[in-house]
This record gives sequence, C-alpha cells and structure tokens, in this order.
Amino acid sequence: MDPGRRRSAVRRVWTAVATALALPLSLLATGSTPAQAAPVQCSVDYKTNDWGSGFTADLTITNRGTDVIDGWTLTYSYAGNQKLSNGWNGTWSQSGQSVTVKDAGYNGRITAGGAVSTGAQFSYSGSNAAPANFAINGTSCAGAHQPPITVLTSPAAGAVYSQGDAVPLAATAAAADSTTISKVEFYDDTTLLGTDTTAPYSLSVSSLTVGSHSLVAKAYDSLGASASSTPVGIRVASGPTVVATPTQLGIQQGKSGTYEVKLSKQPSANVTVA
Repeated sequence: MDPGRRRSAVRRVWTAVATALALPLSLLATGSTPAQAAPVQCSVDYKTNDWGSGFTADLTITNRGTDVIDGWTLTYSYAGNQKLSNGWNGTWSQSGQSVTVKDAGYNGRITAGGAVSTGAQFSYSGSNAAPANFAINGTSCAGAHQPPITVLTSPAAGAVYSQGDAVPLAATAAAADSTTISKVEFYDDTTLLGTDTTAPYSLSVSSLTVGSHSLVAKAYDSLGASASSTPVGIRVASGPTVVATPTQLGIQQGKSGTYEVKLSKQPSANVTVA
C-alpha cells in the first residue's frame, strides 16, 4: 500500500473514532440539562359568610394548567384589620395584613383541571373588602370573583317602631364579574326574616319583638358568592314612643337649629308630651 494512502486511511479511522466518542459525550451533555418546570396556572375563588364583626372565608384553588401541582402555598393580603382566628384544610398563618396557607398534605396534589378547598374564620371591624390578588407558590393567579355589593337602604339607623307595626326593609345589591343577583335575604341578627328574588329587594316585617334589633341584608349572585350589608340598628317599643329627628343635633353657641318630634304610632287617645 502506498504510504500516503495508508496515512490518509489512518486519519479517517481516528476521525471516525473521535466522532463516535464525541457523540455520546454530546448526548450526555444534552441529557444533563435540567428540564424547566412549567409555570403554575391557577385561579382562586373567594367566598365569605359575613355577620358584621367576623366572617368565614372559603377559598377554592383550581389548577388551570396542564401539569400537576405537587404541593401548594397560597398567599394573599387584606386591606383592612381582618384577624385570623382559625383555619381548616391547610396550615394558616398571618403576618400583619398578609395571609399564608400551606397545603395540609392530603390536599397538596392538584391534578390538571382539579381543585381543592381551604377555609378560615376571621374577626374584623369596619369594612371587609375581598382580597384583590392571590398567588400559588409565588405565581400570581387570576383575581378572585368578587361578591355582590349589598346595602340595606331601609329602615334608617336609629329608627323607632311600635310593637306590631310593619317595619319596611329594603336593599340594593350589585353583582360583579358579569354575574346576576339570585336572591337577597333579610336578617334580624342571625334570624332569617325573609327572602326576595326580584329587584327592588324589599320585605315588610311586623313580628319584631320589643327591644333592640340589628338588621342585615345578604345578597347572593349566580355563582353562589354572597356578601352582607352593614348592620342597621333599630328599636321596637311596646307602645307609641316619642321620636326625635334627627336623633342628635349639634348647635353652635348663639345659633339655632330645628328638629322634629312625633310619636312612633298614632295613639288611640290624647297623649301629653312633657
């Protein structure tokens, strides 16, 4: 064999060997690159049962992605003075206005399209706005479905009625997120007085007992979310009573003011007001 041709063949052999050795090394290098985890895709539905000084919050976490969520931590914040009392279906904690919920183990795995629920009880004073943002494992979820805005427009706070008189209750309710109002319930504290399913939402009650009453309207939307109005306090007297309007009147020294005095109910005979 010609020496030149022999050297060329040797070079080709070594080139083939080097290529064969390089191939598995490149495959190893490619195989060692860690796969990137898909970002969490989620939504959180937030519902409350509010009684004016406290509430329970029920949260449903839905996996909107195509990958399983193995272990979750939910975080969100309140804008008011809501204070955590206790929680369930998760480990709840609070720091200032920030709330953190870790899965309970048995509900830590959320399959694609699946959902888990958790909840807690809180106390508060003043307003109780729903949280605006939620995050799962640090990734922001779609905003929560907002509950209806409910206002008890009648009776007026501080109004006085005689026992047996009809007390007119009325409320307005506005649904959020393209939902509709399904019903409005009227309560005397925690006692259900009646329900109205058609606007304008109203109820006439003549069965209130003598004493003080805290009246509340609670609206439900077509997704089941609910919210209560601010309580309105009234008083029921055993008979006609003197009612002053306004109930309080502040007058600067040297100036005058007016107020109205009347009986809460037309008496059957003359009444002397001293």
